[in-house]
Amino acid sequence: MTMTTVNQACTKPKMVHWKSKRVMDIALCMIALPVLAPVLSLIALAVKTSSRGPAFFVQTRVGLDGRTFEMLKFRSMYVDAEQRRSEVAKQSDREGICLKLKRDPRVTPIGRVLRRWSLDELPQVLNVIKGDMSLVGPRPALTCEVAQYPEIAHKRHNVLPGITGLWQVSGRAEIGFDGMIALDLDYVRQVSVATDIHILLRTVSAVIGGRGAY
Repeated sequence: MTMTTVNQACTKPKMVHWKSKRVMDIALCMIALPVLAPVLSLIALAVKTSSRGPAFFVQTRVGLDGRTFEMLKFRSMYVDAEQRRSEVAKQSDREGICLKLKRDPRVTPIGRVLRRWSLDELPQVLNVIKGDMSLVGPRPALTCEVAQYPEIAHKRHNVLPGITGLWQVSGRAEIGFDGMIALDLDYVRQVSVATDIHILLRTVSAVIGGRGAY
């Protein structure tokens, strides 16, 4: 596929897809929240009491149309993790721009458990309700990472970022940057409620399998 063909194929989804995705996102979040509330409370308590710092971690990420928003997570790292980023940057176990370490020394013991089961991402249900994210879509990247993107990679911002997506169900951190972008652009080309449902179902087995979860 040529660059021109990719650019044409990765245009923004039609309004009917936006609306139907949004309806599904809100409906599923409203169903999930009462069930998740006790779990969220227990995790917050575990994070808060196991290491110094807040239970939640708020980080600026890049979303739809390149706009930034504040993404919510359970804190899985020690409070000085951002200051230590430069010292571990060259040790990344993943090819490409995004930093991923299998044995990141900045991750707390409880954080390793949360990351293994993707529990640290649960608070992003609130980002979905707010409208900054969708349940399914490309993972929102850091601003410093997006600043290094090649032009074609910005096409992933034609849709809302998601809690889960094709990258997550295909191997997560085991897939290098170029592979992740290819999966994200594939999602942009075929975005629909049916696609989202299929990815959500695959997410269950991906979380249980744990491939690339670190």
